[in-house]
Amino acid sequence: MKAKYISYQDTHSFSKLVLDYVDDAASLKPFYSFRPDMDGLKKAIDSRNFKGDRNELVEVLLQQYSQINTNKSVAHNIKLLADPNTFTVTTGHQLNLFTGPLYFIYKIVTTITLALELKIAYPDKNFVPVYWMATEDHDFEEINHISVEEKNISWIQQTNGATGRLSTKTVSAAVMAYKGYLGISKNGKKLAKLVENAYLNNDNLADATRVLVNSLFEHYGLVIMNADDPKLKKKFSSIIAADITAQHSAHLTEKTNAELSELDYKIQVNGREINFFYLIDNLRERIIEKDGKFLVNHTDISFTKEELLETIKNHPERFSPNVIMRPLYQEVILPNIAYIGGGAEISYWLQLKGIFDHYEIDFPVLLLRNSALVIDKRSIENLFKLGFSLEDAFLPVAELQKRWVEQHTTHHLNLAEERQSIHTALEKIKKNAVRIDKTLGKASESLRAKADHLIENMEKKIFRAEKRKHETSLKQIENVKNRLFPTGILQERVLNIAPMYVNYGEDFLSTLIENFQPLGGDFTVILPN
Repeated sequence: MKAKYISYQDTHSFSKLVLDYVDDAASLKPFYSFRPDMDGLKKAIDSRNFKGDRNELVEVLLQQYSQINTNKSVAHNIKLLADPNTFTVTTGHQLNLFTGPLYFIYKIVTTITLALELKIAYPDKNFVPVYWMATEDHDFEEINHISVEEKNISWIQQTNGATGRLSTKTVSAAVMAYKGYLGISKNGKKLAKLVENAYLNNDNLADATRVLVNSLFEHYGLVIMNADDPKLKKKFSSIIAADITAQHSAHLTEKTNAELSELDYKIQVNGREINFFYLIDNLRERIIEKDGKFLVNHTDISFTKEELLETIKNHPERFSPNVIMRPLYQEVILPNIAYIGGGAEISYWLQLKGIFDHYEIDFPVLLLRNSALVIDKRSIENLFKLGFSLEDAFLPVAELQKRWVEQHTTHHLNLAEERQSIHTALEKIKKNAVRIDKTLGKASESLRAKADHLIENMEKKIFRAEKRKHETSLKQIENVKNRLFPTGILQERVLNIAPMYVNYGEDFLSTLIENFQPLGGDFTVILPN
C-alpha cells in the first residue's frame, strides 16, 4: 500500500473554523497558545510547567496494567513518565464497541507518529503516546454499535452510568456476530481472537477496551489510561470544588463563545452553569444549583455547599467532568504537550483557553488528527477509467455524473445563449411597456422570472434525457462513490477496522504509521501498490 496526499479543502468535509486553524488564520490566534508545527511544539516543551505527581501517575498506570502481560515498549513508556524529561502526546475517545469507526484508529496512529517524530527531533527528551479512554462518558447509545460494510452489529444493554464501569456479561452475542463477519481467513481469525479475549475475559468495558487497543498497538508503546480513579481525581479536587461553587468555566466559556460567534464561527459545544456530573455505579447525572443547594438531577441526592465541599474532599471520584472540564483534568494529571483530535474536538478545545488561563494550567498544542480514505484496487481503476482524479472522488455523486455527461455528449445541454437572447427580448418588451404604463414594469419582471424558471426546467429535462443514454457509466460512478463514501460521508466515520484488517492484516496499521504526517496538514489517501 502507498499514500498520496490532498488538501483538506479539496475534501469538502471540514468546517471553516478547522480549515482556518490549519491555515493559521489571524482571527483564531487568541484562542490557543502554540501553532501545530515543530516550532510550536518546541515552545510547548520549553514552557511546560507540570505540577502533577509523576510517581503517583506511574503507580496508577502500573495498577491498571496489572492484569495484562505488558509489552516491553509499553512497560518502558509507563516508567518513563516518572522522568521530568518525559512528555506525553495524547488523544482521547469513547469506548466504542470493537474500536468503533476507523477514525478512532487514525487518532491513535497520529498520536504514535507524532511521538516518534518528536523523539527524532529531540533525542534528549522522551515522548509517550497516550490514549485517554473516555470511561466516564455515559452515552452508551453512541458507542454500542458498529458498521462493517453493509452490516450493523449492536450490543443491547440498559445502562445509565459510566460506560467504563459497564459489565461485559451481555456482550457475547455482539462478539459472535463480529466473529461471523470476520470469517475464516488468517487475518480474520486473528482479529476475532483478539476481540474474543478482550471482551469475554474482562469484567467491564474499560478493561476490555484497554486489552483490545493494547493488542493492536502495544509494539508502538501506546499507554492507555483510565482517569476514572480516586488518586487521579484527588489531584483535580481543588478545581472541582472551585468550579462547581463559583462556576468559573460557565462564565469563561460564555465569553469565548460570544467572541467566536462574532467571528462567524459555529459553536461546537455549549457548557452549563455547572460542568460536572455526580458519578456512582449505574448513575452519572448533572449537578444543579437551586435555592442555595446542589442537587443531582433526577435523584433525591442533594448537598449544602459545606456538604458538597466535604464530599469532594473525601470522594473526588464521584465528580465527573463534562466535555468542557475534561480537557483541563487531562492536563492537570499528564505532562502533556499536544492533544490530537478530530475537527469537532479542535473546535471545542478552542473554546476553552480562557478556562485554562484562569486556573493557570498550560494549554497544549492542538493538532488535527490525520484523516484517510482507503481506496481498493477495483475502485481506483474504475475512478481513473471514468476519467476522474483522486480529488474528484470527494465531489457529490450528482456533480460527478453531471461532469461525465457533459464530457461525453455531442449535444448542447446548456441553454445559456438562448436564455440571454430571451432576456434581451424581454428587456425590449419591458422598455416599451413602461413607456405606455409604468406599472407594467413589475409584470415584465414577473414574465422574466417565469421564463427563467421554464428554461431551467427544460435544461433539467434535456440533461435527464441525456443521462438515460449513459446509464451504465453513471451507475458505475454511483457504485464507486458508495464504496468509498458509505452513506455519503467520509469512510472513516462509518466503517470499522474489520474489513481493512481482514484484507491487509497488520500491514494496514504499519502502512498508516509509515505514511501519516501529523504535521503535514494534508488528507491521506491510501492506495494499493
